[in-house]
Amino acid sequence: MRFALLATVAGTAMLTAGAAFAADDSIVTQRSETQVAQAAPAAAAPAAGDGMLEEIIVSGFRQSIQASIEQKRNATQIVEVITAEDIGKLPDNSIAESIARLPGLAAQRVDGRASVISLRGLGPDFTATLLNGREQVSTGNNRGVEFDQYPAEISSGVAVYKTSQASVVGQGLAGTVDLKTIRPLDYKERVVAVSARSEYVTNGKLNSDSKEIGYRFSGTYVDQFANDTLGLSIGVSHLNQPTQIKSARFWGDGNYPQATRGTTVLTNIPTTPTYIIGGGEFRANSQTLKRTGVVATVQYEPTDNFATSLDFFYSKFDDVQYQRGVELPLFWSGAVPTATTVENGLVTAGSFSGVKGVGRSDIRETHADLYSAGWNGKYTKDAWTVTADLGYSSADRESSRFEAYYGTGRNGVGATDTVGYTSTPNDFGWQLTKRLNYADPNLMQLTDPGGWSGGSIGSLDQNGYLNKPHIQDELYTARFDVKREIDSNAFSAVTVGANYTDRSKDYEQPEWYIVTTANVQNPTAQRSIPVPAASVLKPTDLSWIGLGDTLAFDPRDLLAQNIYSLVKCPRLNCVNDLAYSISEKVWTGYAQVDLDAQLGDTRLTGNIGAQYIRTDQSSTAPVINPDKTFKPITDGIKYNNFLPNMNLIFTLPNEDHKIRLAAARQMARARPDQLSALFTYGFDGGNEAKLNSTNIAMSPWSADDEKNGNPKLKPWIADAIDATYEFYFADAGYLALNGYYKWLKTYIYRETTIYDFTGLPTNGLTPKLFTGYAKRPVNGNGGDIYGLEAALSLPFDLISERLDGFGITGNVGYTKTSITPDPSQPSQPIPGYSKYTAQGTFYYDKDGFQARVSANHRSKFLAEVTGFGQGRANRMAKGETVMDAQVSYEFQEGSSLQGLTVMLQGYNLTNEPFVAYGQNDTRLVERYEEFGSRYLLGASYKF
Repeated sequence: MRFALLATVAGTAMLTAGAAFAADDSIVTQRSETQVAQAAPAAAAPAAGDGMLEEIIVSGFRQSIQASIEQKRNATQIVEVITAEDIGKLPDNSIAESIARLPGLAAQRVDGRASVISLRGLGPDFTATLLNGREQVSTGNNRGVEFDQYPAEISSGVAVYKTSQASVVGQGLAGTVDLKTIRPLDYKERVVAVSARSEYVTNGKLNSDSKEIGYRFSGTYVDQFANDTLGLSIGVSHLNQPTQIKSARFWGDGNYPQATRGTTVLTNIPTTPTYIIGGGEFRANSQTLKRTGVVATVQYEPTDNFATSLDFFYSKFDDVQYQRGVELPLFWSGAVPTATTVENGLVTAGSFSGVKGVGRSDIRETHADLYSAGWNGKYTKDAWTVTADLGYSSADRESSRFEAYYGTGRNGVGATDTVGYTSTPNDFGWQLTKRLNYADPNLMQLTDPGGWSGGSIGSLDQNGYLNKPHIQDELYTARFDVKREIDSNAFSAVTVGANYTDRSKDYEQPEWYIVTTANVQNPTAQRSIPVPAASVLKPTDLSWIGLGDTLAFDPRDLLAQNIYSLVKCPRLNCVNDLAYSISEKVWTGYAQVDLDAQLGDTRLTGNIGAQYIRTDQSSTAPVINPDKTFKPITDGIKYNNFLPNMNLIFTLPNEDHKIRLAAARQMARARPDQLSALFTYGFDGGNEAKLNSTNIAMSPWSADDEKNGNPKLKPWIADAIDATYEFYFADAGYLALNGYYKWLKTYIYRETTIYDFTGLPTNGLTPKLFTGYAKRPVNGNGGDIYGLEAALSLPFDLISERLDGFGITGNVGYTKTSITPDPSQPSQPIPGYSKYTAQGTFYYDKDGFQARVSANHRSKFLAEVTGFGQGRANRMAKGETVMDAQVSYEFQEGSSLQGLTVMLQGYNLTNEPFVAYGQNDTRLVERYEEFGSRYLLGASYKF
């Protein structure tokens, strides 16, 4: 019904515009662009009737605000815009940090860096990312782009489209982020710019073989040739960034165990079940990120009616993280608990004796290469414009997690510890005490202190674990459209076009257990051996949580020295390395009518259009049998979607006031890992009752592996409406109020449903039933998402000339959601959802001197974090407020240093931690990560 309503609204709007045909024959035809154009630093205003957004000189934070406001004002969609202050000067340290300052957006920090974003309460999977208008792949097993792959220094700006438009292909359900790079012909002279900064992290060197000081540099060259018909821009950026993280993670995914009164030691707790700490892992994580980015563009415009361009982008991403510390099994072990104090259903202090700690000296690595290239050609003849575009994007990412264990002896052997605990929700969750020296190489040996192998590798002990997920993602696009400008009193142009996308994504995750070579050579002995003295590093300090020093070494060295050996993972879900491939072939046809009509004293512009999308998706992956054999299968589905949309812009008689109305049907495809045909099942043929049962509750079939996917999943679908009031009261000042509502017609959940197991091997047995319960992703019911946003940019010179240079920008957002896969069950939170968001920047910018302080706040949210084996997991995170500041000075004209800018920047000034918790009780901390503050000092120079 809502779909019909959208179509009715669109049709009514077209009739309304048509009724204005005879209203004013003198209306000038205006060409309307499909996307926000890129602001150029220096250029003449466009010719009359061109319709391109006005090109603005960008030379400071105020001019950056002014350029962004001008593009927002002239856009044909509801959009938020960020414009670089100058070449290589995006307003923030990273693209994600800049995006997170826009209304309705929030960033999640991953390893201390703003990496992924949520838009209007919806997580990264619901937001599409484009580069210069072209779809991009992702380096993870989801669709959300990790923005730290894209250097801020070589970006000219970002546009975030909050509403849909037919001529924008690859849109998201929440919105679309379009990253922009430099257009060299927008500049009228050669430009060479370089910058360099050093950075320091306040947590210091948490591991002795790490660094606390890093650096970054970038350079950009822009030039024009052949009478300004040929343009070239090249940008290079390199980053060497340290991050030091104090990390405490507590077992149970936020679900703490509950102790009961009556044991010999817990006699003083209430008779009702009482929460108690179950165990945890405590580490000092030292990370070094090295990233090199290259971007290049060639533009050629030999005549007024022909233009062509070629874009190239490359990013090389190398991330190495040492993770060292100790893991302590407490209530969830054979340790003996005592309770000293109990407060409101939680044991807040006490101790455990007989604790068998597991020392950890792990290393995590990520290496990724990201490529993107595109060609565009545009030919204009009279009122006709023909455009062709080809795009390519690929990512190749290989990660590894190498876990190495040590302790006083294998499980059941060696000294145990007594660990005290005190609840400190605002100081790593808990503070601990211990008696053993976890840094003593004579006491701590390479062993299996937790007995984690469980006999799965025979008489060998598991001394560690290694997995190496590998992702390859490749995308080809081809697009062709024709635009016809119309000389009428209601419509300005009609565009029809088609786009084809071919995407393939491959994933594999080989896994091994780490055993000592001595244990392999003599399985009945040599189960605990010392770390070679030459491999022992300076101890890692965990005094911040009360555990003192711990042993440190690099497990890669031990593997290279043949002290460690690899044994293939024996688990059922390790068969075939969890390999799967996804294929998506998408045909999109679209038509769009641009509006330009006069309704009395009010001007109506905007567009009405629709996309028809044909999708052919499939996956090839193994079906894994209980006997650890498998056979590959290919499965999938074809489906169609019709997505109408409308953007109406009413410019009031006072042109500084605009009202925007938008309506659309929107979609977002399922994550690739959800679309996988990977399927691991169980068949209990040895149970005669189940074998002969006709009751599905007693079926011999089952499938509940968390890796199981569903290649027949259809997309999330939503109907959406938006209404916005905008008041532009100054070049750098505006007020915007926005309301939106999305009806999610479908959603994707992991649920248990009836599944037909016909055709799967049964070891020669014939059951009475071939159906059973399987847990996997399915399309379920949706829900509602609605919210309000308010944004303000206020230069203080409007208040008093004495305040010239001062100003504020800020916004607040409110989002409410209810998602109910099963109407009989409570609504569920959406990953990335925050009920409240707020951002604000107070700035001063005058005569080359700039200073600004910014704050980003989001209320509690369901965060996406790394779980076991680098898998995806969701945790409820506390609200957070991150404070940043920067100050700079640009030497002015007449100075011998003209062109030089010096700057000092500080991020996370209040050392805001990332905190996740469980059971809706912030005392039940699941993880607590403290990143420290980061300071950068540097300079840039433009020739």
